[in-house]
Amino acid sequence: MHVVIMGCGRVGSTLAHSLESHDHTVAVVDQNPDSFRRLQPGFEGSTVSGVGFDRDVLREAGIERADAFAAVSSGDNSNILAARVARETFGVDNVVARIYDPGRAEVYQRLGIPTVATVRWTADQMLRRIIPEGAQTEWVDPSGTIHLAEIHVAAGWIGQPATTLEAASGARIAFITRYGDGLLPRPDTVIQDGDLIHVLIRTDDLEKVESIFTNDPEVEL
Repeated sequence: MHVVIMGCGRVGSTLAHSLESHDHTVAVVDQNPDSFRRLQPGFEGSTVSGVGFDRDVLREAGIERADAFAAVSSGDNSNILAARVARETFGVDNVVARIYDPGRAEVYQRLGIPTVATVRWTADQMLRRIIPEGAQTEWVDPSGTIHLAEIHVAAGWIGQPATTLEAASGARIAFITRYGDGLLPRPDTVIQDGDLIHVLIRTDDLEKVESIFTNDPEVEL
């Protein structure tokens, strides 16, 4: 793939090197040429100085052949504007924007522009470890139909097969975080104490699934 990244801060530079390490071509756009110093000496992609939502600047970065566009500058407005230009003007389907304002992130997510709300994500992750209760949405598809949510389970589910929990709730367990590592459930996987369960749920079923997960099976079944 060819990926255009707007913003060469810590996130942008790290993303650029990660993509390049996976054999993708990368172009990084930033208003400040000094920002490109964050790129490691071995970086083989291109750098373009200019405003990330300027059409000519984006063309110089190869937006017309880009498979993806990431807006990770420090400005919410710039990131959203650039993401919209990439999608609506140049037809890039795979765009994502980093947003600091959680309220804005939710609005643009509903408009079909995937966003990463860094402040809310960090706060939510900390809160989930401090108060592990209920369901926390981690991702929503652009149509708003499917949620990927992290749900803590009641003590009564510990020792039960993951397939039993799926059958009871109608949700699909996408993966389990166990001792900090991701685990894809197998037919013989058993829920253990401390597991973080990540499930795919239809939006309409979210409350029902949360109720089943957070109550002992003797109560719900």
